[in-house]
Order: sequence, then C-alpha cells, then structure tokens
Amino acid sequence: MSNGRVKIQARYAVITIMIAFFAFAISYKLFSTTIVHADDWNRKALEELQTTDTILPERGDILAADGSILATNLSFYTVRIDFRSERFQEQAYRLAIDSIADSLALHFPRRDRAGWRAYLEEPLKTDPKRRPRAWRLIRGLSYTDLQLLKTFPFLKIKNPNKNGLTVESTMRRSNPYGDMARRSVGGVGQTRECRQIHGISGLEMALDSLLYGQPGLSKKIPLTKNIVNWTDVPATPGFTLRTTIDINMQDIVENELNRVLDSCSADWGCAILMEVATGDIKAISNLERDKNGRGYIEALNYSVVGFEPGSVVKPISMMIALEDGLVNNLEEVLPIGKSWAYAGGRPITDSHYNGSLRVREVIEQSSNIGMARIITRGYDKNPKAFVERLRSIGFLDPMGTGIAGERVPYFNPNPGRVDLSRICYGYASQIPPIYTLSIYNAIANDGRYVRPRLVSGMLSENFDSVIPVTYIRDRVCSEETARKMRYMLKQVVWGDHGTGRRLRSEKVALAGKTGTCYSVDPATRQYNTGRKRLAFCGFFPADNPKYSCMVLTFYPKRNMFGAASTSGQVMRNIALKMYSRGMLDNSSDYAEGATGTKRGTLYGSADKGKIAAVRKAAGMREELHPAPPEAMPRGTVPSVKGLGVREAVKALEDAGYNVSVSGTGYARGTTPAQGTPLVRGSKVTIHLAV
Repeated sequence: MSNGRVKIQARYAVITIMIAFFAFAISYKLFSTTIVHADDWNRKALEELQTTDTILPERGDILAADGSILATNLSFYTVRIDFRSERFQEQAYRLAIDSIADSLALHFPRRDRAGWRAYLEEPLKTDPKRRPRAWRLIRGLSYTDLQLLKTFPFLKIKNPNKNGLTVESTMRRSNPYGDMARRSVGGVGQTRECRQIHGISGLEMALDSLLYGQPGLSKKIPLTKNIVNWTDVPATPGFTLRTTIDINMQDIVENELNRVLDSCSADWGCAILMEVATGDIKAISNLERDKNGRGYIEALNYSVVGFEPGSVVKPISMMIALEDGLVNNLEEVLPIGKSWAYAGGRPITDSHYNGSLRVREVIEQSSNIGMARIITRGYDKNPKAFVERLRSIGFLDPMGTGIAGERVPYFNPNPGRVDLSRICYGYASQIPPIYTLSIYNAIANDGRYVRPRLVSGMLSENFDSVIPVTYIRDRVCSEETARKMRYMLKQVVWGDHGTGRRLRSEKVALAGKTGTCYSVDPATRQYNTGRKRLAFCGFFPADNPKYSCMVLTFYPKRNMFGAASTSGQVMRNIALKMYSRGMLDNSSDYAEGATGTKRGTLYGSADKGKIAAVRKAAGMREELHPAPPEAMPRGTVPSVKGLGVREAVKALEDAGYNVSVSGTGYARGTTPAQGTPLVRGSKVTIHLAV
C-alpha cells in the first residue's frame, strides 16, 4: 500500500515539475516578448499595419455605336464539392448520381450521361479520409447556369455542410458577339511587365490606360478580434468606350468577305468600311484560313500592316499630279506602247497594250507607264521631293485610329529615279490599307482629309464625352481636283475599258480602283507572280459618296483571280446588302429585278456651273467622251473619228476590212475616207493624231 502511494506521489511530482517548467517557459516568453524584445515586436506590428494592398479597378466596357456591348466584365463560376465536409450526406449523393448525371448531360453536354456518371463516382472510390475537399464539379458557369445547377437533385440542398457545395467566382472579359470584330476589339491578359490584367491587342491594348481605370489602396487596421483590410483610396473604374462600329454593317462586311474568300480559296482577306463625312470606321474584318481546316477565323489586323499597295496607289499619285500642275489637260494624249525604259531600270510595262492614252484614261485602264510618265515629268530631278509631297499632305503622319499595332507608310527617304517610277504606281513602298482608304475617303469628301477613328465617346459614372471629328489636314486637294478624281475613279467601273467593269450595278453605283501586286515568296525572296495581293478601294454611291471601303485579298487559288472579281466583288456585295437594308438613304423595299438607281452622271443638274468650271480649268472638252461615230450606209467605210486605236481597229475589222495604222494618238480620219463605198477585204488606213 505504501509502495502504491509512493508511486502516485512520484507521478504527481513529475506532473508538478512539468507544469512548473511550462509555466516558467510561458512566463519567460511573455517577459521576453513584452519587455526584452518589445521594440522588435512593436516594429513588426507597425510594419504590418502600414502595409498597403492594391485594389484592382473594374475595367470599362467597349460599346458599339448603338450602345450594344462588344466587350464587358462578367462573373463566371467554378463549382466544387467538399467530400469531407462535417455533415456530408454520402448515401443521398450515391442515390442521386444518376439524376445528377442526367441533368448535367442535358444542360451541360460537355460529357454524355455515362461520362458524367463515371466522373461523379470517381471521388467515392478513394478512402473516405482521403477524399478531396475541393473536387471540381464544373467550371465556367454564368450566373444563370449556376442558378440552374442549384436546382439539380442533391445539389439543391440548402445546407452546404450536407452537400459540400462551394462556389468560386472569377471575373472574365467577355465578348457577347463572339468573334465579330474580335481583332479590332482586342483581348486582355497578363503582360510581362505586370501580372495585372491589361489589354494585349486591339482597342483593349491601344486604349488600355482609359479602360483600365485607377487602382485603389487598402491598409490593415486592428479591430477587437482581428486585423482587417480597410479601403484607404477607392479604385476608380475605367471609362466605358463608345466605338464607331455598327453591328449590322459589321455583320454584312464579315459575311461578304468570308463568302468571297471561301469561293476563291484565298489565304486571308481584310475589309474596312468607313463613313465618308466623319471618318467613323463602321466595320472592319480580318479573316484567315483556319489551319485546322474549318473555314475562316478572325486574323491579324491587316488593316494597319504595311504592304506594297499595287495600283490602288495610282489615284493618290494622280491627285498630286493634278494639284501640282503636272497635268492641266485631262484630254492630253500620252504615248504608252509596249514598254517604257526609264533611268536605266527594268522597262515599265502594262498588263495590256495601248498605243496611247488620254490622261483621264490612265486610272480607268490602270496604266503603269502613263502614271510613271506623269509623275517623273515633275519629280525626275528630285525624287525625294515626291516622298516629301506625300508627307506634306499628312499621308505619313500617325493616324491614332485607336487600332493597336498601327504603322505609318514606309518609303525610302532618299529614293532614286527608278524608285520614283515604281512608287507612283504601287511598288517600292509599304502602305497599310487604312492609309490608302483615308485618301480615297478624302477624295470622296471633296478633298477634306478626315481622320479615321474607332472611338467616338467615353462614359463613366459622372462623365459623358463625345469625341469630335478631327482632320489630319484640312484638305489634301482642292474641290475641283477631288471632282476630277471622282470622275476618273467612277470610270474604272463605268468606263468602256475600266478594269472594274464587272462591278457595275444599277442599284448602287461604285467608284474605285483595282490593284494587283505580286508578293515576295518567303522561300526565294523573289516576286512570285502566282502569289497576288488583290485590292479594291473606293466609295459608294459614286455620285453622292456616303461610305468608303477597301478590301484586300491574298493568294486566291481557284475560281477568281482578279482584283475586281475578288476584292471588288466583296465591296459590291457590301454595297448591295446595305442598299437592300435601306442603309444608303434609300427605301429598304429592295427585291431582285426591282428598278433601282440608274447609272448617273458625276454631277447633278444643280452643279452645271461647277461642271463648266472644272472642265475649263482642266482644259477638257465639253463632252468627256467623244461623240458616237456618225452612222454610215452599209458597204461603206464607217466613221471612227475620235476613237482610240483599239476601238477604231475593231470597228473597221468588224466591217470586214484589212486595217493598218499611221501615227499616234486618236483616230482623226481614214483612207479611204468615211462613207466611201468599199468591198469587204479592202485595205483601210487609220490616221492617228494627238
């Protein structure tokens, strides 16, 4: 008995000593913390309380012109299940697996019923003590989807301890219209410089400083039971930006571009539609072939990438020539021929033969030789002055359209004479399509050089701003020059020998210019005549321009291989679709076969004074086209006076005569003379003169 008491007392002694030891340790730690190291702990507490955290601002929305949302912030949810929650009802879960799988397969067909059942059973196969505490059931749900999910069997249990349901919320940038104008709107993400979410492409990147807003600051403060974050400087949300994009026009442009690209199996295409008076970009589309073979998808924004433009640059050169007085008479006849050797360079050629052309026909028939002859007569001794002339009209200025990645045109700053002769008709330079379109838009706008733009206003909680229309230059040319250029561009489509004749439509008259440019083969670094960039740039309606448009198509491989049949057809289809929907100040009762706008003249009846002034200043005849040849009796030499050599030869050959030509210029008579009786097979000589 005494031995047992001794043992018990020994145990009590050990326990007492341990308690005393721990009490001493606690007392020592308390003394050390509050007395010896008090300053250190106070300093650490102060540092913690002085720590500030960044409060990320809410990113602003991007709106279409009518207020429709193109990009916004939406909450998306991830649903998880804690299989080790305190009161998790495992038996109820097992009984509901089939019903849950049915519901998930019906509303979220990422898996079929069997797939969902196997997925739901997977966590139950492990040891109950090792089952996941945050098993992901489904992610990427919208708020509506989340509420639907909470109505499913077992998941509708209100107590999260019983079904283990937890929900995580994340903010994500969303584009309600999907891929529509996606490259122009752009995307967001983390950058190398900052792990915060910023714009990485398109408008999101170009206007990130406005959309992102101003971060706020929070600091920690001590409360009775905890230290909590306290907002010191609230975050300022980013501006909501109103763009110039018209959803209906964007839909038309994308569909028509996709349709033609698919028909000709091109590698990629780009289309830009702009309002003439304001420079508002109403639609912009960039499509390229999907490498997975599923049609066309949104691509790199080619509208701001520099390319050799081809013949679409000729109207810009002609406009400068008219302004600088290099040509004063649109009836002046230029010698053309098969080729023209200039400054020791490779001879310049045209795609088709002309012995001669009037100045006003150079654009219509897209003559490289004619354009080079005109420009070199003024800038032959100082080629650099031509580039400086382009700079003087603002053509080399940054536009600030709001499109990320925008580049300015590139020209050799010290071009030689050969460079000059190539630049003027579309080679030896790199010009983004948006820049080419801007000059055509200025021509349609009576010479006023409006700045293309994608943003028209900014909104915030207490702020609503409308961004005014601005101009790169007040004008690039006089009104008279602009009218002459509109005439020449209209003749590309409506002239008898225009390169865009196939684009005529009685519903909407187009004016514009075709352009074909060979691209450099990446393998050989040489021009490949099979790899073409085909362009059409212009405006419509031709007589009262409301919209300008440029389309670029690269490397078609079937069905259509010309600039008019590819890019030009896209623009024609866009114009007709807009006409059919009443977007051109017309009635929207369009139907096939209905009477539409007939081919009009360049000027209305109220502009007769302007017509006379323009013709007089240009030295043009009263009628821009020669009068129809005088009709002659059958069996006599027909009249060909005033016709070009090609038309005159055709008329005489159609009459059955053997034809020879003398001189250069236009037909002034024949030997034998018109009206002379002559049997078929006889020789007739055409006399040409300037």
